[in-house]
Amino acid sequence: METNIIVYILLSVAIGYVVLKFRRSRQLAYIATYQFHPNIVLKVKVKYPHLSDQDVDYVFEALRDYFHICHVAKKRMVAMPSQVVDVAWHEFILFTRNYKQFCQKAIGRFLHHTPTQAMSSPTLAQEGIKRAWRLACAKERISPTSPTRLPRLFAIDGTLRIEDGFKYSINCKDKSSPMNRDGYCAGHIGCASGCAGDSSSSGGSGGFFDSSGDASCGSSCGGGGD
Repeated sequence: METNIIVYILLSVAIGYVVLKFRRSRQLAYIATYQFHPNIVLKVKVKYPHLSDQDVDYVFEALRDYFHICHVAKKRMVAMPSQVVDVAWHEFILFTRNYKQFCQKAIGRFLHHTPTQAMSSPTLAQEGIKRAWRLACAKERISPTSPTRLPRLFAIDGTLRIEDGFKYSINCKDKSSPMNRDGYCAGHIGCASGCAGDSSSSGGSGGFFDSSGDASCGSSCGGGGD
């Protein structure tokens, strides 16, 4: 009898795991193939008229990336590292029925947008941007501690020349990089203080890291989802 109970429990756990894994797989597939309302796309085009249709498609691919990493993060806050993707997210939220339905099918709950200024503490924002970096790197199979390129969410504002965007550099010692003057040091997000042999945590990064070596979201991210 006792053996039967143990077998039943183990079988129930195994079935539950398979069902959960299948549901998560379906949710991620839903995110990857979701088609945004044309009026949402139009709003982004109006906001950034210099973007081509292909550029705008790229923005919404990056928004799918963001929803993907929010799904993986479960209920932990993920900061938004891109200004243009944040704008697209805002426009999506305004289509309240569509957004609510999407959240339920894609994540299983409503994904709230919390502005950086409204976060309960600077630590929450810091953890959010570090989590965004780790998960975005994992999605694109980039080493978070030794990146050779930026994940799309961190590269897109620079790639699309977003005037009010957040620009990141993976090599904060590269004096030829314009990001050293007015951008943020993404190359340190996945590292502790002193990453890459740099004794200074700021690394000329325009303030992305504070003196303690923590990632400082502040003005370098557009709030986050939780």
